[in-house]
Amino acid sequence: MRARFATVAVLALGLTAARSDPFAGRTAGPPAQCVDTSVTMTGPSIYDDNTIVINPGGKRMWKAKVRGQCPGLRPFNTLIVERWGSQICRNDRFQVLQQGMSIPSQWCFFDGFVPYERGRK
Repeated sequence: MRARFATVAVLALGLTAARSDPFAGRTAGPPAQCVDTSVTMTGPSIYDDNTIVINPGGKRMWKAKVRGQCPGLRPFNTLIVERWGSQICRNDRFQVLQQGMSIPSQWCFFDGFVPYERGRK
């Protein structure tokens, strides 16, 4: 019985590690201080413990860096972003709501954005 549980745990780790890179096949551009979010977008979503993906649609995606450590920043958790207008900018703050919890994390801060475009060389 224990061997069966160990196998399931190893398979789950393998599936997590095999997750595809959302920036594969894209080229990074110069960093920006803000991202326009007035157009329809998916996300922001958490990719890993220090990267947030903003996908406004089209050829460009944004990689948002996080200043310092942000507890709970893991895939499948929810971001609560404090917005003042149509942009998300460096030093804007957000919180992370972990699955199954009702109280969000402490405030975390964006630390710049890098655009990634498909087909750019």
